[in-house]
Amino acid sequence: MPPSRRDELIDAAMRVFYRYGFHATSLDDILKEGGISRMTLYNHFKSKDELIIAAMRRRDEIFRNRLMKFVESKARTPREQIAAVFDFHEEWFTGNEFCGCMFINAAAEFSVSDSAPRRIAAEHKQTIVRYLRDLCEQAELKDPDDTAEQLNILLEGAIVATRVVGQVSGDAGKMGASAQLAKRMALDLLDRSPTN
Repeated sequence: MPPSRRDELIDAAMRVFYRYGFHATSLDDILKEGGISRMTLYNHFKSKDELIIAAMRRRDEIFRNRLMKFVESKARTPREQIAAVFDFHEEWFTGNEFCGCMFINAAAEFSVSDSAPRRIAAEHKQTIVRYLRDLCEQAELKDPDDTAEQLNILLEGAIVATRVVGQVSGDAGKMGASAQLAKRMALDLLDRSPTN
């Protein structure tokens, strides 16, 4: 089934917001990206804010689905799956379209803590932590909550380091270095974590 015009609009908005940011992107930028008319936009969304929310929700869905499919295809045991989460991030960082994390970017751009974009960003991050927690629980770690939080901090640090330092260095070969380091730290953490 081909995507609807609404879906095409959301996908175009997601790509442009991710590339250029929320505040710097105009509705005209989105319409141009998707080859969509202003009438179509207003038939589906009352405002840019509504479109931002829809684009963030779509990005969350796509990111989580890709992550989980990648992990399932690369690893069997829970420990291998946790390692594969970091491999997924390395692949993301070294891809042609890496522009940081849309959810970290949203938290930076929207200063009001209870704004819809900040809430969606928090929900996304909490969902990733729950996924990590499930893997830690399957690995029979004694404190899956704490270990998942530590793993998540390693991931978040790798994302920010890649975006802030890795891209600025201009050395494409180093784009995956933060994910590789975070993976080594994660495996060390798992080795030191008591099991049930």
